[in-house]
Amino acid sequence: MAIASFVTPVLLAGGAGTRLWPLSRKSYPKQFANILGDHTLFQQAALRFWGREPGFARPLIVTGSDFRFVVTEQLAQAGVDPGAILIEPEPRNTAPAVLAAALYLQSQDPEAVLLITPSDHAIPDGAAFCRAVARGLPAVRAGKIVTFGIAPDRPETGYGYLELGAAPDSSGAAVDLRRFVEKPDAARAGEMLASGNYLWNAGIFLARAADLVAAFRDHAPDCVAPVAASLDGAQPDLGFLRLDPESFAAAPSISVDYAVMEKAPNLAVVPYADGWSDLGGWDAVWREQGPDAQGTACQGAAEAIDCRDSLLRAESEGQVLVGIGLDNIIAIAMPDAVLVAPKDRAQDVKMAVDLLKQRGAPQAETLPRDYRPWGWYETLVLGPRFQVKRIVVHPGAALSLQSHHHRSEHWIVVEGTARVTVDDEVRLVTENQSIYVPLGAVHRMENPGKVPMVLIEVQTGPYLGEDDIIRYEDVYSRGQGAKG
Repeated sequence: MAIASFVTPVLLAGGAGTRLWPLSRKSYPKQFANILGDHTLFQQAALRFWGREPGFARPLIVTGSDFRFVVTEQLAQAGVDPGAILIEPEPRNTAPAVLAAALYLQSQDPEAVLLITPSDHAIPDGAAFCRAVARGLPAVRAGKIVTFGIAPDRPETGYGYLELGAAPDSSGAAVDLRRFVEKPDAARAGEMLASGNYLWNAGIFLARAADLVAAFRDHAPDCVAPVAASLDGAQPDLGFLRLDPESFAAAPSISVDYAVMEKAPNLAVVPYADGWSDLGGWDAVWREQGPDAQGTACQGAAEAIDCRDSLLRAESEGQVLVGIGLDNIIAIAMPDAVLVAPKDRAQDVKMAVDLLKQRGAPQAETLPRDYRPWGWYETLVLGPRFQVKRIVVHPGAALSLQSHHHRSEHWIVVEGTARVTVDDEVRLVTENQSIYVPLGAVHRMENPGKVPMVLIEVQTGPYLGEDDIIRYEDVYSRGQGAKG
């Protein structure tokens, strides 16, 4: 059996953004946030394989429509050129996403090999993980689907496990997988740790596209026809490939583990012991961030006075967080929300999100900073008939040509230069200059310069919702009522 010269990383970039609330939210899941290091988790995942041996092709990204421009912006910032970006019309869990990637790459190369990986995990030693991928290739050559098992260092109840079919040898080569094990209770986790025959399930898979597709045909045939049809009906859209919505919606919403991996007989495991975390809660972030001698980790303008075994993070400019005498506490401060909880209750953060959703609080799912294809904005002040925003526009970017039914706007440029259209007038507005946009006027702002353009926008009117928009032209092909 031949094998492709290159392995294509498939980065899954969806998610609900609840486990690391309030930093991560539905509108901006954790993979796009700077949680550890100078790059976001998504950028770290892309850079992990970029230019590495045993020979990685350009990555394939599978993401949702809401995140497509964040994905392209962060890849550009990291200097990574994707091979393709598939857009899921709606979330259907991981099985349809994995199958779409496998079918797409198989159509490009019948011998394509995929490395399917979430984009929100922490793997500190990228080179070591790439060597583990190389150790899995002989099993792939033999027709196996390879997963990666993390050597456990504690009786963890938050992870699923892999039971090995044979003891690993010193080479680190793949061994047969006996079965998947659901998340255990504390007693069972301790027993599995002591036995030495169980690894944590990292949810990362290496296989030929043809073998993955065959596994879906054997074990999840109800996925195959709708996902294949969604690819057949896919439409190019500004460099993305948008899967057909109607066909994709017919696919079952199920994880790839349940749909295929727990049933397939041809699975093998590569043991990996060089550091990994799915960052599934703030306790995991505390662990990966590297607590000091007192067990305390701080991020941003956070200070710990006589604190132990705690995590303090101040996530915004101009914000100071001080903890005094804290023990086993998580404290995360955002401009619009603050989380304080015992560290051993980190997995209960979802309860806070559910409660806020029931109350209709926007903090449950949306960040105060709203990212758009042209840049971002954040609300500074919101009143009954007025709103003040800071708007940042990337060099060369432009908002849509638009008008509003219910509000007028006043723009003050504080950094850079704006090219502003108001009805038939087009003019440049530089720092410390302003312009008024009357109610109903057709207008647009652009950044013609080489540096980001920053302006303060003051909106006044009886209705200030983002859906009060008539769009006439838009380089990003968004419909009426879309934001920005």
